[in-house]
Amino acid sequence: MQQYDIIIKNGTILTMDSRNSVIESGQLCVQGDIIDRVGALDHGSFEARKLIDAKGGLILPGLVNGHTHAAMSLFRGLADDLPLMNWLNNYIFPAEGRMDADFVYTGTLLACAEMIMSGTTTFCDMYLFEDQVAQAAFLSGMRCLAGEVLYDFTSPNYGEIEKGFEYTESLILKWRGNPLVSIAVEPHSLFTCSPDLLTRANELALHHNVPLIIHVAETLYEIAEVKKSYGKTPIEHLDSLGLLGPHLIADHAVHLNEEEIRLIAEKGVRIIHNPESNMKLASGIAPIPDLQSCGVTVGIGTDGCASNNNLDLFTEMDMAAKLHKVKAMDPTVMDAVTVLRMATIEGAKALGLAGITGSLEEGKRADVIIIDTNKPHLTPMYNPVSHLVYAARGNDVSHSIINGRLVMEDRKLLTIDIKDVMEQAKEKSMAVRGWVRD
Repeated sequence: MQQYDIIIKNGTILTMDSRNSVIESGQLCVQGDIIDRVGALDHGSFEARKLIDAKGGLILPGLVNGHTHAAMSLFRGLADDLPLMNWLNNYIFPAEGRMDADFVYTGTLLACAEMIMSGTTTFCDMYLFEDQVAQAAFLSGMRCLAGEVLYDFTSPNYGEIEKGFEYTESLILKWRGNPLVSIAVEPHSLFTCSPDLLTRANELALHHNVPLIIHVAETLYEIAEVKKSYGKTPIEHLDSLGLLGPHLIADHAVHLNEEEIRLIAEKGVRIIHNPESNMKLASGIAPIPDLQSCGVTVGIGTDGCASNNNLDLFTEMDMAAKLHKVKAMDPTVMDAVTVLRMATIEGAKALGLAGITGSLEEGKRADVIIIDTNKPHLTPMYNPVSHLVYAARGNDVSHSIINGRLVMEDRKLLTIDIKDVMEQAKEKSMAVRGWVRD
């Protein structure tokens, strides 16, 4: 009799494979960090060291948060209802200038706890002190693509930009081959990074064969600044510098014209959509349906907690679907299957991780979540995908497995002492209050 490390049974499996295959009364078997079998429930052929009964719930791939700033969980609610540049220049950048490595480590652990408890198993991070982000992600058992933010002004972590490039390269070398953590090169934006910085960042990413990630075309202010400085739109500017390509992940991409959409598709650039943050900061509505119709790979992200206030991808999916329906005045736009794929397999493709995660297929890493559907707001259930996008919430996730490791069981975190982390977070918030008053 075949023995597995983990078997999940008695649930409906949404594989999110190329056919969006659904297996009712399914069984998923994990050996080590790999999904070894996905199929119909078999009562007699298999044994498990750990048997998990899904109790009729939904079994699906762990969600992929394509863009966030995890440690900004400690800035949640700090400066709400402000324009982006006011928010950045008068609150966020000054506060970040007083952070240290321990602040980022604590904030990232808090974010990892929130993400695990709301179904996210993979996240992409852009922030400061990213070695601490990587360590916190690894300790919590999360899959993470991380990168140190690079910009023209002095960083509270590395100082001058020359040290920033050295720090980024050291991260690439340190974490290379890690089963959970990988590194990207991440210049902040076109209005905080000179052409020389962007070109050098691109060369570093290409040299090490890692992604290049940047905020692009997020606000009308950015469009105006880039046109004023370079006489081009942000996408045209990136193209003139040779940065457009399948290694580039563009976060936000809100303000694009038809020619830019065509160019993004032609060059194979990947996009991360952040609808709640874009709405809260009144940045605009990204042309996601147009990008997708041109074949562009689009994932979904929450952005940081200071511009979203939560890291729950279920609410993000719900918002993404409805936002584009009302913009197009068409209820068929951004259907539930499309949006769920953005949070799973398309998100994994956007981060370059589709061979590892994003769908429940034999041979892939075991990144799996279970949704408890025995709840009033999920009863009755005619269409599981519709429920996941329009009705489910992060706290409906009962179990989370990442890389074959059970990290949450029956809503209990197994890798993070959440009480201790929350106490540390409260202590850090006292310092933040002082920074704002100063």
